[in-house]
Amino acid sequence: MATKEAPPADPSKAPAGTPALGDIRAGRPRILGSPLTTLLRRGASIFALIVLDLGGLVLGLYAALILRSLVYGNDVLWGVLWRAETDWLPFLGLVTILVFWRAGLYAERERRGGGGRIVGSMIIVGIVALAFGIGTNREFGTYGLAPTAVVLSIAFIGLLRASYDVVTSELLRSFGVRRHAVLVGDSERIRHLQRALGEGRGGIAYEFVGAVGPSADGFQLPFLGTVADLPQVFTEREIDELIVAETDFDDKALLELVELAHRRGVRVRAAPTTAELLTQRAEYVPGQGVPLFELRPPAFVGADWVLKRGFDLAVSVFVLVLGLPLWAAIALAIKLTSRGPVFYRDRRVGLNEREFGMIKFRTMYADAAEMQAELEEANEAEGALFKLRDDPRVTPVGRFLRRLSLDEVPQVLNVLRGEMSLVGPRPLPIRDYELLETWHRKRYLVLPGMTGLWQIAGRSDLSFDDLVRLDFYYLENWSIWLDISILLRTIPAVIAARGAY
Repeated sequence: MATKEAPPADPSKAPAGTPALGDIRAGRPRILGSPLTTLLRRGASIFALIVLDLGGLVLGLYAALILRSLVYGNDVLWGVLWRAETDWLPFLGLVTILVFWRAGLYAERERRGGGGRIVGSMIIVGIVALAFGIGTNREFGTYGLAPTAVVLSIAFIGLLRASYDVVTSELLRSFGVRRHAVLVGDSERIRHLQRALGEGRGGIAYEFVGAVGPSADGFQLPFLGTVADLPQVFTEREIDELIVAETDFDDKALLELVELAHRRGVRVRAAPTTAELLTQRAEYVPGQGVPLFELRPPAFVGADWVLKRGFDLAVSVFVLVLGLPLWAAIALAIKLTSRGPVFYRDRRVGLNEREFGMIKFRTMYADAAEMQAELEEANEAEGALFKLRDDPRVTPVGRFLRRLSLDEVPQVLNVLRGEMSLVGPRPLPIRDYELLETWHRKRYLVLPGMTGLWQIAGRSDLSFDDLVRLDFYYLENWSIWLDISILLRTIPAVIAARGAY
């Protein structure tokens, strides 16, 4: 007797507690609530940011008009200045919103552009306003008004946006908003991934529901089963994100995993492998029997090199001239508290694996080199790094300088000499360089930097392999705006002393 085939299951009649199947774009992640709530929240966020940006623009332009009056010795006529500003505001406001929108400055919190995007966008707004004024024969009085207004607007908008991020982060924390995540991979990679992710992303804290892997051995998180158990995990638990660590999935298994998660309305994030970072610059080679992609070396050439080098020179000269009083005070403190020279020339490995002398303020006692061998066993860093939180070789003044990274400032001299760049992979001491693996050495295809993604992503708290992957990401995604963004984000990272010792 033939059996009757069972009809397909109706998702609307699934057991209680079972999340309905559906595409992730129509899903309802727990951290966001209903689609209507999500829409209202996003709308309110965009509206608030636009108001703050326009407020910063008004303040910047008005302050520039006041400064111009003071510089030229004119009386500050507040009403006249306001009328001059309101003549421009409708046009400037519209241009600013459109440029900021195009730059991703109104995107979701975790995808929103940072300081580098604000700087680049405001420069574009200034150029458009200047071109419009010249094209319509407007009287400027002085062409210094435009750059002054751009700089002041950047400062005000950046300050207002930073305040907004702080306030909204505190509100999210107060309301107990959490991003529920499951980590997929072996125990070692998951431990590393959990440590690297930290407490949260985009102002929303993580709550790690558990781990999925090949076996239960070695997990610190609750073990939820293997990849084959994920359908049941999705059914029994509320999950917002599935984060896949670097692991040995074949293509078919990975596609099935992603499809399953998306059908459950769960976002999938993947920690990239080194190979994936390398292929970001891959260029398709046509005319072959199979698809081939050429992996080009990440070299700064032509206009890119001119732009990056010009930026390095301009900022280095500015830092050198402006910082001379600070340099003198630091030099005096070093000489008065320990014997030895003010500057220390540390042998480092730079472009094309060539040695150069990296200039720093001396932070150690004169016999520090002789003590290195004794301290090797106490090394607290992984891989090709040497770090000690309480290094006995460091002087009291040196400890203060290292805490705020002031010992690194003289490296602007290396930048002026063409041995370093402001932003790039950090140059390693000879001792660390000799311990590198072959795949690490791609970082020497460009000039080393005074700061980089290492400094803003945790500095000494990350493993060496993670730091190298950050270098690879920088090499593959370089732009002048990325350099500006890293420089701006280095300042709060230094002040907070994250990972510095």
